Amino acid sequence: MQSTPAQPRPLVYALQQNIRQVIVGKDEAIELMLIALICRGHVLIEDVPGVGKTTMAAALAKSLQCSFKRIQFTPDVTPSDVTGFTMVNIQTGEMEFKPGAVMSQIVLADEINRTSPKTQSSLLEVMEEGQVTVDGVTHTLPRPFMVLATQNPVDFVGTYPLPEAQMDRFFLRISVGYPTVEEEIDVLERYSGQTTPIQSLQPVCGAQEIIAMQEQLGTVYASREARSYVATITAQTRDHAALQLGASPRGSIALLRAAQACALLSGRDYVLPDDIRRMALPVLSHRLILTPEARMKGVSAQQVLSQLIETVPVPTGRS
Repeated sequence: MQSTPAQPRPLVYALQQNIRQVIVGKDEAIELMLIALICRGHVLIEDVPGVGKTTMAAALAKSLQCSFKRIQFTPDVTPSDVTGFTMVNIQTGEMEFKPGAVMSQIVLADEINRTSPKTQSSLLEVMEEGQVTVDGVTHTLPRPFMVLATQNPVDFVGTYPLPEAQMDRFFLRISVGYPTVEEEIDVLERYSGQTTPIQSLQPVCGAQEIIAMQEQLGTVYASREARSYVATITAQTRDHAALQLGASPRGSIALLRAAQACALLSGRDYVLPDDIRRMALPVLSHRLILTPEARMKGVSAQQVLSQLIETVPVPTGRS
């Protein structure tokens, strides 16, 4: 077993503290976002308008010394706006690639469910392969690469629900939630001045530090018992009476990697069952589809998954 280097914890702590200058009282959401970054994953931030979804994504981007682009999705945004296009250079007469908004290290896909399914699907190759193919030519995206997408789950007018295949591409889903009264008082104090906190936010680490942290993920040991625990949880979702579609093997891999990142941030070089239990809801719940009967009863995927996890025996050993 290899020892975990000490660098990730202070680096992630510095990122958390920097983002906390802008986002008040959402430590769990911030940590989950950083876990996804370590795992080279993409995040779907889903909540009602005005709770800080876009601000949290922008705060992460500003905390990293990485290139950042924001795509404000509307029905008239086309796939070429996202991926780019080729055109003739009038001066040289040669075909030239014009990069789209996605050719950046951190991409904020704001209100992703407000654009057409065709435009949504243009992100599939980008999110899975880290590359863009335009007119038969493949363009590799810079590293690290992360898509932070936001959507409002309440407003259904003029929206296009993400298809199952694209939901599965998101490493995890985060809900921000309303602040407490004390937190909201703090927010009002921070935003009562002439400038907003995000305007003065400075980067605390660069791309190479993030890449080095991502490469350390593989040093975290996952025992056979831990792997079996992950596989049992995901297998149970495929046989549950309230679920029409369970988690795929991609979901199993994501859950294990999230547990490894959770262990890494806790200063351990091995995965515990608690890491897996903690990450199961944000990693798996958005990959599940309820049966029509369960939806009519008002049951949520999170409730089904929480109950399911309680029925799976927790491994007690590590080998």
